[in-house]
Amino acid sequence: MFPQIRLRRLRSHPRLREMVRETNLAPSDFILPLFIRHGTDTEVPIQSMPGHSQWTVDRLTKEAREIESLGIPAVILFGIPDEKDAVGSSSWDEHGVVQQAIHAIREAAPTLYVITDVCFCEFTDHGHCGVLHEVNGTQDVDNDATLPNLVKQAVSHARAGAHMIAPSGMMDGMIGALREGLDAAGFTHVPIMSYAAKYASGFYGPFREAAESTPQFGDRRTYQMDPANGAEALREVALDLAEGADLLMVKPALSYLDIIRRVKAAHPDVPLAAYNVSGEFAMVKAAARNGWIDEQRVALEILTSIKRAGADLILTYHAKDAARWLAGES
Repeated sequence: MFPQIRLRRLRSHPRLREMVRETNLAPSDFILPLFIRHGTDTEVPIQSMPGHSQWTVDRLTKEAREIESLGIPAVILFGIPDEKDAVGSSSWDEHGVVQQAIHAIREAAPTLYVITDVCFCEFTDHGHCGVLHEVNGTQDVDNDATLPNLVKQAVSHARAGAHMIAPSGMMDGMIGALREGLDAAGFTHVPIMSYAAKYASGFYGPFREAAESTPQFGDRRTYQMDPANGAEALREVALDLAEGADLLMVKPALSYLDIIRRVKAAHPDVPLAAYNVSGEFAMVKAAARNGWIDEQRVALEILTSIKRAGADLILTYHAKDAARWLAGES
């Protein structure tokens, strides 16, 4: 007769629980988004994202060094320019806010890995992710006309010193165009992390305040994915890999843990990131401020679930707090 099996024995001591834990979260898992705005000597708090701000480039030094000191290995940059136009031309200005920020961060915190978001919603006066044209009487993004501009933006980031570029606009053919453009400009070493499965989600609201990128009309459903679709994500991922993507991303994360799992199962050898987006962050903050949840416990549980689902990297606004909590700080 076998003795009665009691899994409780494996949970009987805190040290034993740590020893047999299947998923271990660490600051090295995190990528912290940063919002860079025009101007000087300015920090603008983001009301819907407590603890986060828009930074001018000259204010980045202290922030970058703090991020580096917490053991967070990477940041991803989003720019808010002084002037916007119909095509987002300031996004490829060699003296633009993102390009300046790349220089500043690399000088201030040389071990930080600098990733740049490559898109146009922050840079266009209409808030959409590319060049517009009229389709059946309505304005929509012209996919093919947008691709050359994406290449110009990506190459300008690489010239400024970006370690990696991360295109987020969900344009068809963008990875192939960017890989060809980067290679032609001599940046064969710069990897591409594709927002391969990016859903048309309601969880992006606070980000649009942070990046000042709310569409002036319509929405982005024609080029972002339907939240009801799962198999489509696998097709999007396969296309991006075929075009040369080096890393993949699922966005958002918390409502799409099943997609993270499916993508990782289909491509186990490809690094996979998941974006724990602004709305997911803001919900936790709001509930914690009302005393309804323990922020530390819930945030770490969410981040652990994202990693357990299969993400190798997690873009999260909780990165600094989580790094401190994991180090034992309250």
